[in-house]
Amino acid sequence: MRFNVQIIFGVIIVLIGIAIIFGMLFEIDLWAICFSVGLILFGVWILVRPRILPEDSDLKVRIFGDIRKRGSWLVTDQEIWLFIGDVRLDMTEAQIPDGVTNIRIIAFISDVRLRLPAETGISLSSMAFVNETHVLGKKRSNFLVPMEYKSEGYSDTLQKVSLETICFIGDIRVKQITKQEAPNIDNA
Repeated sequence: MRFNVQIIFGVIIVLIGIAIIFGMLFEIDLWAICFSVGLILFGVWILVRPRILPEDSDLKVRIFGDIRKRGSWLVTDQEIWLFIGDVRLDMTEAQIPDGVTNIRIIAFISDVRLRLPAETGISLSSMAFVNETHVLGKKRSNFLVPMEYKSEGYSDTLQKVSLETICFIGDIRVKQITKQEAPNIDNA
C-alpha cells in the first residue's frame, strides 16, 4: 500500500513536469487544462473514496479547520481529509483497542500532534513534499523523501497505532506520555 502511494506521487510529479515542458514548447496553456482535469479527478475521487473504506472506518472531511480529540474516547480506524488544518489526537486517556488501529491523514498543509500512552506502539509512514517530524524525541526534516518509523518493541505491544500521513507540507509530532505527565496536547 505505501509503495503504491509512492509510485502514484512520483508519477504525478513526473507528469506535471512533462506537461510544463510540453506547454512551453508548443505554447499551449496546459495549466488551464490540467487544473480543470485535476478538479474533475479530485471530485470523482471524493465521491468514490468513501465507498472504498472499510465499513467500521470513520471518515472526516474538512476544507479548513482543526480536528481535536482528547479525554476519554474510543479510538477506531479513521481517515481524515483536510485542505489546511491541524489534527490533535490525545490518546493518553482514550480507549485504544488491542491490535493495530489505522489512522490516515490526507492534507495539503497539516500540523499533526499525536500523544500516546507509553505502553502503546507507534508505526509512522509519512509522505510529503516538505515534511518535518518529531517522533519520540527524534527530529527529521525531509524533502520529497518518505519517512518510515516504528517504535522500539512495536511488534510486541498489545495496542498499536499505525499513523499514515500524505501531505504537501506536513509537520508531525508524536509523543508517548506516562500517566504522570501533564495532559496538554498543544505542547506535544
